Amino acid sequence: MNQKFISDNSRNRRDVLRRGAATTLSLAGLSVLAGGSVKAASADKGMNNPEADVQLINTALSLEHEGIAAYQIAAESGLLETSVLEVGVLFQGHHKGHRDELINAIETLGGQPVEAKPIAEYIKSLEVEKLTSQTDVLNLALRLELGAANAYLGVIPALHHPDYGHLFARLAADEAMHWTALTGALGKSLPANALYFG
Repeated sequence: MNQKFISDNSRNRRDVLRRGAATTLSLAGLSVLAGGSVKAASADKGMNNPEADVQLINTALSLEHEGIAAYQIAAESGLLETSVLEVGVLFQGHHKGHRDELINAIETLGGQPVEAKPIAEYIKSLEVEKLTSQTDVLNLALRLELGAANAYLGVIPALHHPDYGHLFARLAADEAMHWTALTGALGKSLPANALYFG
């Protein structure tokens, strides 16, 4: 089967975020990327600060743009077996659903969603030239999924509107599901300790 990921070129792409393949975003890291202080945002609980939520949700949206691009690049690498490619297509579809939910949230708050970068920029930032096998591709996806899960969980306390905290928890659950499937595909052991994510 020569199925390719369906790229989504319906939106113009521009710079939104640079993050290396091995990076996992902590609460502090996401705060810096969002251009604000998560700690300060957490101190002002209430639902009257949509600008702060838009910043955080836009940063999450940039992670989803990166995830979509990473699975696109993986599919076009020629390194994946058919069964692995099919799972990658499924996961990319999940990330596109995440993207759409985040865009809806940003627009509901009156914000402007960030757009994806050109695919060439993701190729460079993800250091795609170092990927030479299916195992390399799966390890890249594993790192990105773990980083996204931790970022979503870490930023929940900073969100002002409870609906978006719930959305981020659901997104984190999907990322954890992806991470678990990839861990199994790589033959890695699951964590021995509880509370691994976050």
